[in-house]
Amino acid sequence: MSDPRDRRLLFLAPTDRDAATTQAMLAPLGVDIHVCRGFADVLAELRAGAGAVLLPEEAATNVQIDAFESYLRAQPPWSDLPILLLTRHGADSEQANQAVRALGNVTLLERPVRVATLLSAVRTALRARERQYQIREHLAERQRTELSLRLADQRKDEFLATLGHELRNPLAPLLAALQLLKTAAGNEAVTARVTVVMERQINHLVRLVSDLLEVSRITRGLIEVRREPVDLAFVIHSAIDTSRPAIEAAGHVLTVELPPAPVIVNGDQVRLTQIFANLLTNAAKYTNSGGRIDVVVRRDADQAVLSVRDNGIGLAAHQLSTVFDMFTQVDRSSRRAQGGLGIGLTLVRSLVAMHGGSVEARSEGLGRGSEFVVTLPVLTERRPVAAEPAAMTPFPARRILIVDDNQDASDTLGTLLEALGATARVAHTGRQALDALDEFSPDSVLLDIGMPDMDGYEVARRIRGNPKHAEVLLIALTGWGQETDQRQAQLAGFDHHIVKPLRLERLRELLSTGWLPAEELEPDRPR
Repeated sequence: MSDPRDRRLLFLAPTDRDAATTQAMLAPLGVDIHVCRGFADVLAELRAGAGAVLLPEEAATNVQIDAFESYLRAQPPWSDLPILLLTRHGADSEQANQAVRALGNVTLLERPVRVATLLSAVRTALRARERQYQIREHLAERQRTELSLRLADQRKDEFLATLGHELRNPLAPLLAALQLLKTAAGNEAVTARVTVVMERQINHLVRLVSDLLEVSRITRGLIEVRREPVDLAFVIHSAIDTSRPAIEAAGHVLTVELPPAPVIVNGDQVRLTQIFANLLTNAAKYTNSGGRIDVVVRRDADQAVLSVRDNGIGLAAHQLSTVFDMFTQVDRSSRRAQGGLGIGLTLVRSLVAMHGGSVEARSEGLGRGSEFVVTLPVLTERRPVAAEPAAMTPFPARRILIVDDNQDASDTLGTLLEALGATARVAHTGRQALDALDEFSPDSVLLDIGMPDMDGYEVARRIRGNPKHAEVLLIALTGWGQETDQRQAQLAGFDHHIVKPLRLERLRELLSTGWLPAEELEPDRPR
């Protein structure tokens, strides 16, 4: 907000009577007049702010004009201070001419000045000054925008560098593990050890991609929370199980304090677990080995308050307000090389807000640890549904046709489904898939979209156009996961749309449920 002093008219009155008369004339305009007692007072008040200056000619001596000119030369580019100069009657004085030459934006008013003339001149000067202030605000806004863009560009560059680093890290052990499998054929001990490494690194890659997709979905409003009564104690234990590898790998001591009575919220169990797993993983990441992490859950009236505190590297005061921003990381030093992509806390803030809650970062400073406090509304009307782990049901005995031009992916998936009890056939092109339909008679088709000879949409339309295959369960298995892709899959006749990588639990669920009407088609969601 601008300073009110910027709208003042500074008046160096020849006499007290002139000051009083001028104030009385300008009062109806609502002009704020500041009467100066000398030229030094004028210069001092100019530095505090002014809309225009009204001076008598006799005040414009050479020395004073030089001082005034020096001030005006220091104006910012947007500023051109209006000056109203009262001249003597009938005189074309050298002083007035010198003032016009030196001071620039000067309006001469011959005395005695008619009231209408003075009012018009003052109004015009202040209105012109107001336009200058608008230019000032525009320039300031542009400067803020440019600064914001530079900061965003810097964060983008840092993010891309971090993304490249994070993606390369798991690729190196994966390649090494594959080479080891080639050279250790038949050695079960080596195979077992390498398999664990590969699974861990692949899960890391999947999590990186999933986090990126989660942020994209949230920003586009595609994430929904499936609310039900949830006991926060179960959520905390699930989050600890998820983040335990990071905590134990760093040798941290974890303590958990839960209230004696259940604290129930109306929320999405999966999303709530995601929130606190991210906070725990973040605490493990930014706490030196052998540190301490404390989790406390308490109820405060109709609010549940959950705290994750660590004795790690802490946060500076200015980081408390930015730590939840996209692509922000507290420490990008090489020592924290496994720092992730800087979007975990952004996800936390968004998911907490979707549950009607808030999250706050606290720290006493660098090196003094951090605390993240989540507040959620408590549900008092209903008891929670008992949270029992889902039983692993047998894989349904389905005949599944897998269609994907990526031979490694399709052949591996076919072998895996055969090992799990299904009957699988693989096709690597759309035409091969159509040829296999009559011969193999599948009841389910896992169909890739982006294939060179005939895309998955066209294959799906041809399958749906054949009455013999009207009841086949069509599942799009694709890397394309935008809303438009899901809609296009629905129009082509798909029953479900799954984004790669395929989760076997989700496929088992779809095959067990069977065919759903097209209007129930929905994208795969993390569980």
